[in-house]
Amino acid sequence: MNANSTIRIARPSDAAAIQGIYAPFVERTAISFELAPPSIEEMTQRITSTLPMYPYLVAEQDGQVVGYAYASQHRAREAYRWSVDVTVYVSPQTHRQGIGRALYDRLFPILQRQGFHAAYAGIALPNAGSVGLHESLGFTHIGTYPEVGFKHGKWHDVGYWRKPLANSSPPVPIVAFDALMGQLVF
Repeated sequence: MNANSTIRIARPSDAAAIQGIYAPFVERTAISFELAPPSIEEMTQRITSTLPMYPYLVAEQDGQVVGYAYASQHRAREAYRWSVDVTVYVSPQTHRQGIGRALYDRLFPILQRQGFHAAYAGIALPNAGSVGLHESLGFTHIGTYPEVGFKHGKWHDVGYWRKPLANSSPPVPIVAFDALMGQLVF
């Protein structure tokens, strides 16, 4: 990231920029398994429904959103509540500038403060850039679902990676993100 870069909590007004980053991944790649890009309204809803419980961050360069990262529920069953899925997307024009790493470097300490035990990332394969980023940040490959998704006329594998966040046993109660927001400095 450069000197004119910042990371902050996403706002609903960021939905158009986030949709603009995400839509080409949906349309042109198998990185996302969505088949049609979500609308700006859908992205607004995703931001607003995520933020009460989980962090949703954006990176800006010169006032423009160039990347985003967020956490989400890993699975619906209650015993999974100490685990989160994490996602990061960066505008292709700003790849390899450390934006994805910077977003995750802000996201993981927040998740630790919330009391989460582990973060999981699903990566459609092949995707050497994403695998490299996640492994450099302490994620370990835990398995691959072969041919689990069909997009652009062929089957795609998805690998899963895990990063430990906290080692408390029994686990501590989870703190909702909106309860921490006032204590965070961006």
